[in-house]
Amino acid sequence: MFGFLRRKREKHGPFVYLSEPTFLYHTRTEKAIVEIIEEKLNSTNILVPSRYGLRDTSGRIKEAEYLVAVAPLGKFTSLVGREVKIAQEFGVKVFTLLIAREGDELVYLWVEGVPEDIEWLSPEETEEFMKIFLNSEFMDYMKKALLFGSRKREW
Repeated sequence: MFGFLRRKREKHGPFVYLSEPTFLYHTRTEKAIVEIIEEKLNSTNILVPSRYGLRDTSGRIKEAEYLVAVAPLGKFTSLVGREVKIAQEFGVKVFTLLIAREGDELVYLWVEGVPEDIEWLSPEETEEFMKIFLNSEFMDYMKKALLFGSRKREW
């Protein structure tokens, strides 16, 4: 409500572009990803696309020093794959953050470049992946949370 009274953190470090699937927007996982980037690249100067809603921010990739591509379960969604290709065209250094959940804990692997075994999804495959991903995550919410609240929020 009084967001305008909040102090803005001073940004420092190189400009980092975060490329993540839209289904991770505004989740605990996204917050953890930003913390990992701050630690690994010593930067708080991070463009987090979820802060811009669904507007396209890929025009800012050419300004970035680094692009961090998030690959949940070893897969690049079509959006992330497109942004990685743009970064490679502009010579932006790419890091891949492979993430998964093990119980209530986020497990990740930080890799410089793009691993060879990454699965690049087409738009159709991305849609299927999102359906499976979101169904497993939000079915509990739809069944119970509206009445009783839900404790199961993995991502």
